Amino acid sequence: MTTPAPLISRRVSRKATQFTESVIREMTREAMKYGAVNLSQGFPDFAAPEDIKRVAMQAIADDINQYAITWGAKDFRDAIARKTKWYLGLEIDPETEITVTCGSTEGMISAMMATVDPGEEVIIFEPFYENYAPDAILSDAHPRYVPLRAPDWTFDRDELRSAFNEKTRAIILCNPNNPTGKVFTRAEMNFIASLCQEFDALCFTDEIYEHILYPRPGAEIQHISMAQLPGMRERTVIVNSMSKTYSVTGWRVGYCIAPAEITSGIRKVHDFLTVGAAAPLQVAGAYAMSLPAEYYDRLQAEYRERRDLLVPELEKAGFRVFVPDGAYYIMTDISNFGFADDVEFTRHLIREVGVACVPGSSFYSVAERGSRQVRFCFCKKDETLQLAAERLEKLQSKT
Repeated sequence: MTTPAPLISRRVSRKATQFTESVIREMTREAMKYGAVNLSQGFPDFAAPEDIKRVAMQAIADDINQYAITWGAKDFRDAIARKTKWYLGLEIDPETEITVTCGSTEGMISAMMATVDPGEEVIIFEPFYENYAPDAILSDAHPRYVPLRAPDWTFDRDELRSAFNEKTRAIILCNPNNPTGKVFTRAEMNFIASLCQEFDALCFTDEIYEHILYPRPGAEIQHISMAQLPGMRERTVIVNSMSKTYSVTGWRVGYCIAPAEITSGIRKVHDFLTVGAAAPLQVAGAYAMSLPAEYYDRLQAEYRERRDLLVPELEKAGFRVFVPDGAYYIMTDISNFGFADDVEFTRHLIREVGVACVPGSSFYSVAERGSRQVRFCFCKKDETLQLAAERLEKLQSKT
């Protein structure tokens, strides 16, 4: 008598085996464990604006504590539309073209699941924010990667063109870019737009850092939304959030702007993913969206000061620094330190030096491509950055 073969139970989906947990969030946990200065995860350690917080607290006191409209409270959607008109010059219908989501993270996955079918391809510039590849996989799409090359993080036009084909459904654009700090030029944007139109592809444009820019003489450093370009309004999904601009990353209030047909699909996916974003925080969002231009000027100036504080300290410690033109991250090369790879270096930096960063390999589809890079964030108080600088003096460059 033969013994029947044991039943094999597969409890985890194939999708979930194709990517890891967030390395960025893991670095925060490691920083807490070893008491390291956390320059890994991109959340401010300074207070959010007092007036925005007061509006949120008042909304809770006023009993705005139940479900808002699934796709966003009307006052918040109206405020988003007004700000978009002011900042991007785009007329947006808040009734049919805006979906309020639980952060831009949910906004991106909702948009992709609403528009991408199994087997289609999504183009991703590499290095990339670590959520994008899992978003494509969870949408049953195949990600295709096109490199951005240091020091200027430029892409090869022929390489990008060859990535587009009859299976291409969309391209993801993060501008200003996380993790590199690159700000795409108008010429680059126009070229990407031309390929989207030629191959009938969508563009998911992550614009969460739209107000964090560092203009410099002789360079074109300005925020351009893909939806502003001719022929792209009808094929662009803008993904954005309150998180970075208003220093409220824990609120998880984001939004998508898209043509009505696409918005209808996004709203359906969003409804069954999360139902809706926090109602009282949308009241505060409506207030925040009404702030004058001076708020954004001050935000930009303060982040420039933080960038200019940390960059020379990293250079002094022995890093090769790729100075960002936008966002609040600094990509660096660690070749001078003689470690086997970025993971070994990051572990040493956290445990022995007391500063946390993110290993570069977490931003690449193939780990080796980022094995000589790490990313620091500078959305921190001056004293936090200065403490990190003091600790970095313990690093010993091999050059």
